Formats: sequence, structure tokens, C-alpha cells
Amino acid sequence: MADELTIYFVMQKAIEKEIEAQDMYRDLSQRVVEQAAKDMFITLRGVEKKHEELLRQYQAGALGGGALKAEHVVDYKIAEYLEAPAIKPEMTLAEVLLLAANREKASYELYMALAREHAPGEIKDLFEDLASQEIGHKQRVEEVYTEVAFPQTSGG
Repeated sequence: MADELTIYFVMQKAIEKEIEAQDMYRDLSQRVVEQAAKDMFITLRGVEKKHEELLRQYQAGALGGGALKAEHVVDYKIAEYLEAPAIKPEMTLAEVLLLAANREKASYELYMALAREHAPGEIKDLFEDLASQEIGHKQRVEEVYTEVAFPQTSGG
């Protein structure tokens, strides 16, 4: 029973985190000036909403164990080397993506730290699954960042 309550508590906190991210991205979409940045914040809000729905399905038992685990991802490590930019109305699309990558990195690190604090079992697996989701999100945001920040030239 205690494990179930603890897993429920963890899932509730993860869901709350996704809702907070949705609210933040909505607010930022209303504050930035550049249309591409506005559009990216709206897209990121939608992604966080999908994460919330996935977590709710997992919490309700609609998904099997390990359903949150992402496939192997290529980590560009952009967020490890570039700090999150300051939030300002003039944010560019590249800055929005860098901010999002750093948020995903922080979430990944949080879940991995929590996983390390638990003995092998269902709770540790849950934290590792949540971390896996976050690193996958980071990879996707960083992939788009590389396309925006380092556009392909006509010379190849």
C-alpha cells in the first residue's frame, strides 16, 4: 500500500510539473515578439500537454510497465554547454529552443537523482522511465535547435 501511495505521489508531482510547463509556455507565447518564437512556445505547450496525458494514462494503468521508457536517443549535449537564455520579449526561436532544452535537461537530472536514491524496484523503475522521457524530449528540442541555430548553407 505504501508503494502505491508513493508511486501515486510521484506521478501526481510529474503531472503537476507538466502542467506548470504548459502554463509557462502559454505565458511566454504571449510575451515574446518574434512570431517563430511564439509558435514554438505554443508547440512546446502542446508537447507538455501530451506528456501530461501520457502520465495520466500510465497512472490509470492504461499503459504497461516500461511504457514510458524512450528508445535510445542521441544526446547532442547542447544544454550541457550553452546556458538557458534570459526570458525576454525579444527571444528568438533559437533562444526558445535552448531554454526548452535546458528545462528538459533539468527534469532528466532530477528524475535520475531520485532514481539513484531508491533501491531496485517499481519506484526506481518509474523514476528511470520518467528520466528516459525527459532525455528524449531534450533530444528532440536540441535537434530542432541545431537546424535553427546552424542552418544548412547552399554549399552543403
